[in-house]
Amino acid sequence: MADLSDLLNSDDSQTHSLLEKHTGTLDETIERYIGSFGWAQLLQAIVVSFAWVFDAQQTFISVFADAEPTWHCIDPNAYSYCNSTIITNSCKLPRNAWTWNEPMQTSTVSEWDLSCLGPAIAGLPTSSFFSGCLLGGLVLATLADSSLGRKNLLVISCLMMSLSAFLTAFSPNIWIYSILRFITGFGRATIGTCALVLSTEIVGKSRRDKVGIIGFICFTLGFLSLPAMAYFTRGSSWRVLYILTSVPAVIYSIIVHFMVHESPRWLMVQGRKEEAITTLRSIASTDSYDGISTSLSGISTGLEQWNADLYFAMKILWDKKWAFRRLSAVMVVSFGVGMMYYGIPLGVGNLASSLYLSVTLNALSELPSSLITYFLIGRLKRRSSMLFFTMLSGVCSIMCVIIHDEGRQGLRIGVELLSFFSTCTAFDVLLIYTLELFPTCVRNSALSMVRQALVFGGIFSPILIAAERGVDDNGFLSYGVFGLVICVCGLFTVCLPETRGEIICDTMDEEEQKAKISSSSGILKASNSKSLVPHV
Repeated sequence: MADLSDLLNSDDSQTHSLLEKHTGTLDETIERYIGSFGWAQLLQAIVVSFAWVFDAQQTFISVFADAEPTWHCIDPNAYSYCNSTIITNSCKLPRNAWTWNEPMQTSTVSEWDLSCLGPAIAGLPTSSFFSGCLLGGLVLATLADSSLGRKNLLVISCLMMSLSAFLTAFSPNIWIYSILRFITGFGRATIGTCALVLSTEIVGKSRRDKVGIIGFICFTLGFLSLPAMAYFTRGSSWRVLYILTSVPAVIYSIIVHFMVHESPRWLMVQGRKEEAITTLRSIASTDSYDGISTSLSGISTGLEQWNADLYFAMKILWDKKWAFRRLSAVMVVSFGVGMMYYGIPLGVGNLASSLYLSVTLNALSELPSSLITYFLIGRLKRRSSMLFFTMLSGVCSIMCVIIHDEGRQGLRIGVELLSFFSTCTAFDVLLIYTLELFPTCVRNSALSMVRQALVFGGIFSPILIAAERGVDDNGFLSYGVFGLVICVCGLFTVCLPETRGEIICDTMDEEEQKAKISSSSGILKASNSKSLVPHV
């Protein structure tokens, strides 16, 4: 193995070559057999990524299930108040003076009369869901890196989410409903993480970033399916929507158990070489089938003993200073993105007359975001892209507060869509960025922590939206706060290293060695550039 002094005396191409020798042994061996991206890999990537469809449905189902319907007066003595611009909230009238325009069972708000109980109660189910996501991420995240693995945790999480969502349809009151939403969020917490990591670890590095975008496209499809289902079941009970979204997810969990293979990278890091060889044989081309066993049997993965400790993945991310700095910075950015990403769909009904249309437009804005990320992710610098999209999203969100004239409602919706589009793009790039910042042995745990920061930002969104319903502030409590938060949090991106085109590592030692080599290479470049400056 070459010394660091060898790297200091080499040019860029030699540095890159030596860097590959330091960190690429396992990666290059697996790349040799799965880097061609065959049909087996494509099929597994699509099946795994389809979990994002159900993830999106349970994340945004409250937009329709917990929507506040319109109302009208039924007491003739209250008509003068109802027609007055002073009365913008039904809670200012006696309860027997007004009623809902839609059947009471179409929403939890109308069925249980939640609108006048305060923002804390009205936003409790959605906040409970995000709180469950937060706790579930902390409790379950490391299981994918330790005992269960990516596939098993994906199956368990999907089952927990879908079964609790099915039971939610039979909730008798707001309290049981909120508890079941909490359990649904707890199970849902690691679905996107496991699906993203598992789908990207079965392909070579040349396809890794683009395969990750498949999950984002599936999430968009899941988001788009909600307004369609809600529209065709309008007038029916909100319980129907939970049944329609939960039953297919149960069937999907069974399919994943029998069709999907575990990540060969994770199996190798865990020291389970025979299972890794079997997995690679099932997805590798027949031309390279015979050489797999011989190639992998001689590789030392540098198995880190701390994997035996269930939650030591979190501890090592805390203890390693470079890992802690990266994780802290990316989680702060994630918090700002999460508040915008989950908050805008919840509050978009305040900007347009049709909830179905406004949610559909927002869901559609995710599609070009995913496609742009898919085609440009290989060219986009991660750090500068995150800065650009978070700033653009924040500025556009604040403009939604400034533009509040009724005659400019179309412009306001357009600016809101641009804000959400920028947030979605930042969301997509952020997850790919996180995959590249951390090695295989802690990648799932780190990505889960980042997603929990996203969810933590989402916890505050429904409370702000509910508080704004009874206050005429032109959207400052929602869009104004969202925009300020994402702008401030986005600035923390400057604390992160650039990862575009970098080799992806499997162990902490390899990542540290890569960082040292990159740092030494940067010092060498700076030294060479100074030597070229003529002396005066």
